[in-house]
Amino acid sequence: MIDSSVPAAPPIGAESSGPPTFLSRLRALLRPPRSLRITPAGRTFLIVTLGVGLGALNTGNNLLYLVLGLQLSLIVISGVLSERCLRGLTVRRLGADGAFAGEPFAFRWAVRRARGHSFALELQEENPDLQGSGLLAHLGPGEQAIVRGDLVAQRRGPHRLAAVKVTTQFPFGLFAKTRTFPLEGLVEVFPRRVPPPHHEPSGKDGDDGQQPRSQSAGGTGEVVELAPYREGDDARRIHWVRSAALGQLVRVDRAREERRTFLLRTTVGTPGERRERECEALAATARRLLAQGHKVGLRTDSVELRPSSGPGQERRLLIALSHVGFAMPERERR
Repeated sequence: MIDSSVPAAPPIGAESSGPPTFLSRLRALLRPPRSLRITPAGRTFLIVTLGVGLGALNTGNNLLYLVLGLQLSLIVISGVLSERCLRGLTVRRLGADGAFAGEPFAFRWAVRRARGHSFALELQEENPDLQGSGLLAHLGPGEQAIVRGDLVAQRRGPHRLAAVKVTTQFPFGLFAKTRTFPLEGLVEVFPRRVPPPHHEPSGKDGDDGQQPRSQSAGGTGEVVELAPYREGDDARRIHWVRSAALGQLVRVDRAREERRTFLLRTTVGTPGERRERECEALAATARRLLAQGHKVGLRTDSVELRPSSGPGQERRLLIALSHVGFAMPERERR
């Protein structure tokens, strides 16, 4: 979706290169280094361990004491090995190429380990509006792995990213230990993809004030007529099947496609649900017009994009529509 004639934009969701703010530094200092969650299997194991311990105290059976010691040692081993899996990791957010509301989109992280091995890693973003995660079975010493996860965002707009959470349940699946890596970033979620409306917006006249006729010959559209081939005509327009049937060369005249300029408009003051439907309809209309070769621009209360064409313009329009009703960076306003 990136045009080679425009500068390539960074992936959506890549970590921010700006300096950390005071709040982000304070949040990083107050965040605990690890968090621990008991899995359903772990709860069952702890209940059984408690039962064995109570039985050993009441009966004084040496076998029960042996089983209790084995169970407690498994808990200690689980904590030690899971900690070794999370130490020495370096995580870098690569982001996504494009994200639409309500649709799964591919999100990537780069994970590297200097020494040792890591097993059963799960990566996810620390953002309640982004659901989904990526899984990595094994990471060896000195290796870098690209982890792909399918995330889903239910709402349109910019989603701020504060950190990446790496979780492991290695080795027994009794506890889920999580390490948080502070990484600032942003995910642009475009409006939902819906069918374009049936009506077509009125075009904006070009510099000469003229609109080309859609049925004039010499274009690449639909067939207008078949005419005898004359010397000097383009040989690529010869209709060979018809020429063989008539016994003389016949050329094809096609309609010249109408290319117009459109300026789409929306207002930020529209109520919430109506605003979402309007942004979705404008995005669908822009995709259809750009696919037809027209120039499309956008004007809102906070941003104006000059009409242009091509995949690069489609990406700029989607980013602008994703920011309708939200604060938009200054570099995206023109």
